[in-house]
Amino acid sequence: MSNHSSSAEQQVKRPLLWGRFSPFVLLIALIGVALDQGTKIWLVHGFDLANNGPISILPLLDLVLVWNRGISYGLFQQNSDIGRWLLAGLTIVVTVGIWVWSARCQSRLVALSLALVIGGAVGNGIDRVFIGAVVDFVYFHVGSFSWYVFNLADVWIVAGVSGLLYDSFRNGPNSAAK
Repeated sequence: MSNHSSSAEQQVKRPLLWGRFSPFVLLIALIGVALDQGTKIWLVHGFDLANNGPISILPLLDLVLVWNRGISYGLFQQNSDIGRWLLAGLTIVVTVGIWVWSARCQSRLVALSLALVIGGAVGNGIDRVFIGAVVDFVYFHVGSFSWYVFNLADVWIVAGVSGLLYDSFRNGPNSAAK
């Protein structure tokens, strides 16, 4: 018998669906979804932004109601039920893939970043499934420059992707995948 273990035995088995940071990822994602959905429900149904808006918060920040039937930045607008459900299905597939990634990650920063992306994707996915479009309401503008209208779920996604990018530059190009 050899004293050397095979390379397969030396590899650490990585979990598929539940890993070291899974409780943390789940908690952060659920908080993100709750904050996102809570603001949308309040602005659409409680405040009735459709009839009471737009609201100027600051000279460069307004609350407006926009129904986004596409993806980020309003790309790929879908005006049919088939397009809506394809985007909803894509959201589910991507979210499951990111969850598996989070179950295997070894860094709290990567776990947090993936949790934010999951929370944002689920928040916007809920809108798409139950309303037919994503509720966007934050509008930044300066002079003639106009930024797109977004929501908290979009903030979570951007923050999560930023964390993953930071981690990749800090620890090398493949660190977030570990």
